[in-house]
Amino acid sequence: MARCAVVLLSGGLDSATALSIARAEGFETYAMSFDYGQRHRVELQLAGEQARLQKASKHISVMIDLRQFGGSALTDAMEVPKDRSESEMESEIPITYVPARNTVFLSYALAWAEVLGALDIFIGVNAVDYSGYPDCRPEFISAYEEMANLATKAGVEGKGLTIHTPLIDLRKSEIIATGLAKGVDYSLTSSCYDPSPEGKPCRRCDSCQIREKGFAMLGLTDPLVKKFEG
Repeated sequence: MARCAVVLLSGGLDSATALSIARAEGFETYAMSFDYGQRHRVELQLAGEQARLQKASKHISVMIDLRQFGGSALTDAMEVPKDRSESEMESEIPITYVPARNTVFLSYALAWAEVLGALDIFIGVNAVDYSGYPDCRPEFISAYEEMANLATKAGVEGKGLTIHTPLIDLRKSEIIATGLAKGVDYSLTSSCYDPSPEGKPCRRCDSCQIREKGFAMLGLTDPLVKKFEG
């Protein structure tokens, strides 16, 4: 019988790849998405598509209104930074960082894992080609895993929970190559922080630039761009 794992699935490129890896490793997958008041809500529809295409056993979307706190261009009335250089992206934590988002998401994933009897959680965080978010670093994941094993019934009983971060040390191009090898349809993912209502990427925000560069390094055009640009 396959072990089950909770996979955090945003509808973006990285999380779709993480889901494909969990599946390839033989896990029965349970996908969890969040409707947290993000401006790029089109990703939720695509998360559902990925869960279906990748045959997740169940997909749930949890509602949390992080707009109540604001503090991020993704959940507040702030402009998403555009046309930034790589040095600008690396210089500071950007205003697209959503305070404590991965801490919140992992807590929900942990709760569902306990109910399912799952000892594995997959999250598509990346510490190489990313925009400087503190909750995407290996130190954060390691500390959270330690806390989880102190805070849960399974942990107290000696059944250690593992938080898998299969993409954490990969370049964006390597993530894309990994997903393509596993059949991920990237035209059904969205990485843009400020897409059109139909999901057309702006191609100017940090996330779009990092994604487009990743495909270019492989000599490819982003299939999502192809879908909208022709």
